[in-house]
Amino acid sequence: MGRKFMLRSIVSAALLAFFMPGSATAETRLVVNCFWPPQHFICTEILPNWLEEVETLTEGRVSGNIPPRSVAPPPEQLASVETGIVDAAIQFNGLIGNRVTGPLVAMQPFVGSFDAPAMSRALWETNQKYFPDEFDSVHLLSQWVITPGELFSMTDEPINSIDEFSSRKVWALPGPLAAMSGELGAGVVSTPAVESNEVISRGVVDAHLGMSGDALRSFQLIPYTKSLTRFSKPMYSTSFSFFINQDKWDEISPEDQEAIMSVSGDVIGAAAGGKWDSVAEEVFATFDEEGIAVLEADPAFEQAFFDLADPMIAAWIEKANAAGLDGEGAMQFYRDRVTELSQ
Repeated sequence: MGRKFMLRSIVSAALLAFFMPGSATAETRLVVNCFWPPQHFICTEILPNWLEEVETLTEGRVSGNIPPRSVAPPPEQLASVETGIVDAAIQFNGLIGNRVTGPLVAMQPFVGSFDAPAMSRALWETNQKYFPDEFDSVHLLSQWVITPGELFSMTDEPINSIDEFSSRKVWALPGPLAAMSGELGAGVVSTPAVESNEVISRGVVDAHLGMSGDALRSFQLIPYTKSLTRFSKPMYSTSFSFFINQDKWDEISPEDQEAIMSVSGDVIGAAAGGKWDSVAEEVFATFDEEGIAVLEADPAFEQAFFDLADPMIAAWIEKANAAGLDGEGAMQFYRDRVTELSQ
């Protein structure tokens, strides 16, 4: 009788420990989506490293995995997390401009630098100061900025004047770059970056604007590229947001949430931005071998783009103010921090 009672007591104690909140046996498993191709460094390096650190810091209470292929197309990353299809994902902010305004501060023309980790840290600091609660349906883990896109000619003739540029048919990223190209008289074909190869490889255009070194490699555009016209200030960068389902986040203890955020925020942001920069440097280092010329932009050519940037920045500030943000304050803070943090 005593032995049966002891056995029941042991089983009861084990069940009680299992169901107690915050017990050592409680685990949270995260499904973290990656919409880039499976071989991209975000899928193979940045997110796996983050998950490994999360698991280590939480002593295994929070772990995760990355599906072998994206479970949703790029525009649906936020929706896939909101609905619980996956637990966490990364979204290109340009695709959710109707939902968030703040992170687009880093996507205005000529406000950044050629230092993606610095821009990433500056964006996260700007987020925390000016728009920390803009994502109201998920928990925001990080925001970052990648290596700026640049201007490339697909013919033997480089582009270094308004006349040369306006005579071209240009593939340009949607948004400020497509708008500026049209204003300067170029014929514009604008598609998402993932569709650029189809347009560029078929010879529909004879220049492209907005790609960084990583994109040249990822979208296999190097064979169609003959020269790069480098501006003294980066024309345009893109920003991303990394977030987790709110219900899933609420399952995690406050102590483990704090641990996770210690490797999120500007930590993963700077790591992602730095990787983009290093890949771009690798690609640019092959330009001599590939026969791709690099020239510095003529000041008058640059100035034509600079003049078009001012009203676009003003329009973002107005939009941010209408959304209840301090647009002018956020823009000035971001630009100042980029300057201070850039190498």
